[in-house]
Amino acid sequence: MNEKVKTVLYPVVFALGFIALWELAVRLFELPVYLLPAPSAIVGVIDGTLGGHMMVTLTEALVGFVLANILGFATAVIFVHSKPIEKGAFPLAIALKTTPLVALAPLLVVWMGTGYTSKVVASMLICFFPILVNSVKGLKAIEHEAWELFSTYKGTRWEIFWKLRLPTSLPYVLSALKISSSLAIVGAIVGEFVGANKGLGYVVLVSSYHMDTPNMFSAIIASAVCGLLLFWTISLIEKKVIFWQRVDEV
Repeated sequence: MNEKVKTVLYPVVFALGFIALWELAVRLFELPVYLLPAPSAIVGVIDGTLGGHMMVTLTEALVGFVLANILGFATAVIFVHSKPIEKGAFPLAIALKTTPLVALAPLLVVWMGTGYTSKVVASMLICFFPILVNSVKGLKAIEHEAWELFSTYKGTRWEIFWKLRLPTSLPYVLSALKISSSLAIVGAIVGEFVGANKGLGYVVLVSSYHMDTPNMFSAIIASAVCGLLLFWTISLIEKKVIFWQRVDEV
């Protein structure tokens, strides 16, 4: 069987099997809907409004994701070219990372309101650290022989960055993008929990107040789909961009 077919077929088969077992277990043990709804009950509550909420969250996550990647990589470039700035600012980045986003989200709403901006910033904050750390590591991971070669031919700082540091950093950067792609959805939803009138986080929160578990599950599944779409997109880009790094699977 073709490897590409297997890549698509295996997850689909496992997902369908899991859904079938879930449906069977709910019916067999007669679990109440508020505790664990059957997949058929979840599908029954899905309508056009869920798609609208999904697009809101996905937009917030995408904008935050892109901004975090631009800012994180630019900061990494500055760190690599300036030791004093790296030593002074890196602890601040660590402090920001270790601060729970749920603690910052209410403050973002106070500063920026309940609109898109606070959710975008929440998504950006949670995505920033992985891209910063991996980019710094990648930009520094140049081989000593290559560095000596560029030094021998008196390569400029720009030539060293463009022809040596950047290609070397790509595997690290793209790995960070895959991590951040799912975190972006988390950041947007956390922002929606604190203050929003639309989005998947809003749907989950309102559904929990009304014990509407099927609707809650539909929003949770939609958020998982958003995360998977972003992750698979970055994985596809990774295969195209760093085509020279292929590891044979055994």
